[in-house]
Amino acid sequence: MADDIVTETEHDEAAYALDAGTFAAIRMAVAAGDGDRLGELLEPLHAADIADLLEQVDSSHRREILFLGARFFDGEVLSELDESIRDEVIEFLPRDVLADAVRALESDDVVDLVEDLDETHQTAVLDALEDTDRVAVEQALTYPEFSAGRLMQREVVAAPEHWTVGDAIDHLRSNKKALPEEFYHIFVVDPRMKPVGYVSLGKLLSAKRSVPLTRIFEANFLTIPVLQSESEVAYAFNQYHLISAPVVDDDGRLIGMVTIDDAMAVLDEEHEEDILRLAGVGESSLSDRVIETTRQRLPWLAVNLVTAILASMVIAQFEDTIAQFVALAVLMPIVASMGGNAGTQSLTVAVRALATKDLTGSNVWRVVRREAMVGLVNGVIFAVVMGIVGALWFGPVMLGVVIAVAMVVNLVIAGLAGILIPVALERAGVDPALASGAFVTTVTDVVGFFAFLGLAGAVLL
Repeated sequence: MADDIVTETEHDEAAYALDAGTFAAIRMAVAAGDGDRLGELLEPLHAADIADLLEQVDSSHRREILFLGARFFDGEVLSELDESIRDEVIEFLPRDVLADAVRALESDDVVDLVEDLDETHQTAVLDALEDTDRVAVEQALTYPEFSAGRLMQREVVAAPEHWTVGDAIDHLRSNKKALPEEFYHIFVVDPRMKPVGYVSLGKLLSAKRSVPLTRIFEANFLTIPVLQSESEVAYAFNQYHLISAPVVDDDGRLIGMVTIDDAMAVLDEEHEEDILRLAGVGESSLSDRVIETTRQRLPWLAVNLVTAILASMVIAQFEDTIAQFVALAVLMPIVASMGGNAGTQSLTVAVRALATKDLTGSNVWRVVRREAMVGLVNGVIFAVVMGIVGALWFGPVMLGVVIAVAMVVNLVIAGLAGILIPVALERAGVDPALASGAFVTTVTDVVGFFAFLGLAGAVLL
């Protein structure tokens, strides 16, 4: 039975990823210079798996794969690639292959592709586009980065508000080449090109031809201003369960649309960014070089060094106390570590809740009280445990009392700091995921050491 489970698990993993066997076979085909065999292996792979392949190998092997298998390379692979290696891949690709790959992409995918390229490679991609497509991409690039204007695609299906279902169906059938590759709604507009509603394809196909489009509008109609931040766009899609939404200019006229795949990609990027920033590693990638990774991590290690020095300065104020009770040096890390972990727990919850707009001014104090109570309850529980351990380990009962009280104090402060610090930073316009960790660590270390050593000095001396 266990063997069956393992086999099934391995099969499931292989179904949704570039499995080890295929990866090894590709490496062998590249080593042998066998382009036909490489093509056989690449052809059935999804674009995302080919992108993963290119990200997992080093630069020399990447060049060989692109040289031998360029004919199997399409635009979807480019859009799936990690930004850190896009310039390199475009440099390696033959110009005709690059042109064909780019022309197959929707305008939003081209914008996403070129906005992070250097000027030389950006020009190479734009030159590969048809004139109308190039103008659309260049216009999108004039909008601020991380705005709906950068996220949207220009290809939309619009219909006048006086049309019937039959009119819309006839329009779709007679204009196949002008339609987006994928779309979910028809946007209904007034004579000034302002959206007044939209119709899902399901309702369109299930209604009679004589039914006016205005009678089968979707209920959750929402327009997106072109300058709205992409994080707000992603929030709207997630909050209101949208599939697609029209993007409008300052005059309210339809100029594009955002689809759920792009909105969810933004959410995914923001989740990843929050996790990386909480760890102090920035927007790093496994494809980054040593010097790039070092440069990203060095500032936060420096910040941690400063916080460690501050904590050490607190300890230095109690040198005489520690000299008389060596046991304090053994127990100090326990108090600081428990406070740090408790603070990180509260901090993680707070940063996530701020990102999803679940933590707001209306409920912040209720959440603060909850975290303080959680810290108090956990502090009492672990205070009893450590009080007993301290007394049995080192003898003096009062030493157990000291560490117990310090544990309660530090866990309560950790819970409060984990909530209040990211909230304060967010209100000050600073990304709480970026800076909260250093502040919370400083607070828990300083408070933990001061409470423990201060109480020890007052009670034991």
